[in-house]
Amino acid sequence: MDETVSEFFRRTILKIPLTEMMTILKTWNFLSENQLQTVNFRQRKESLVQDLVLLCEENHASLNDAALLDIIYTQFHRHQKVWDVFQMSKGPGEDTDLFDMEQFKSSFKKILKRALKNVTVSFRDAEENAVWIRIAWGTQYRKPNQYKPAYVVYYSQTPYAFTSSSQLKSNLPLLGQTFETHNSTTPLQERSLELDINMDSRIIHENKTEKERVQRVTQEIFGDYPQPRLEFAQYKLETKFKSDLNGGILAEREEPLRCLVKFSSPHLLEALKSLAPAGIADAPLSPLLTCIPNKGMNYFKIRDK
Repeated sequence: MDETVSEFFRRTILKIPLTEMMTILKTWNFLSENQLQTVNFRQRKESLVQDLVLLCEENHASLNDAALLDIIYTQFHRHQKVWDVFQMSKGPGEDTDLFDMEQFKSSFKKILKRALKNVTVSFRDAEENAVWIRIAWGTQYRKPNQYKPAYVVYYSQTPYAFTSSSQLKSNLPLLGQTFETHNSTTPLQERSLELDINMDSRIIHENKTEKERVQRVTQEIFGDYPQPRLEFAQYKLETKFKSDLNGGILAEREEPLRCLVKFSSPHLLEALKSLAPAGIADAPLSPLLTCIPNKGMNYFKIRDK
């Protein structure tokens, strides 16, 4: 097991709450009962994670094994994600095909890899004839980023698929095209994030109202014109620690907490403008970010009132 896979395991196991650790590991079913009994689950989490990674190495775990563990963790915490619902419908004269899950998995992976060389696809069957698909996107020149995957839950022989909001929105058309190719669908044009995207005519966004609200709020704040070019904004914070909890070292501290936050980009304002429509941030953005054009400043000092 190389260092990349080992680190993927370490970070995946580290995010599992201790109260759910045994349940998720047993669901994963990669480590034997005897191996799990050798682990001290009451030790410090860092040490526990290291012991589990060593057991994975003993079992010659692969990248796909780590991806399956990540899928199981996501299934346990699916309520923490934002999901888009896609509805597909048969074209005129098309009958419902007999569905072969194994054939679907094989063709789905082949279609994606044919379109994009650097991509990893993992599957896990679930209840109610559903399959969970984990997609780690790369580019033509970069390996897949295992820490920013997209998840798809597809219910066979139904018109529904659910996709988690991915930071790589540019890959959404490719995902739609993959379903299109597998299901022999007819494409249609959809307007999303100010780009014309060829997508399946049977795919319909269920959350149009929210998307329209985000677009409207963003336009009210930034306007529909190009933003002034700005490469960074800097915020200096000087404030006392505030908490609803009583006591604690920081709560008793008289001196204010001080830190410096800097946002940088080749075109910062355009980047900020695209955050909410891309699903990366809620709309509206914080006034600390949206006030930059109006105030004509990119240096801010934040103090207690």
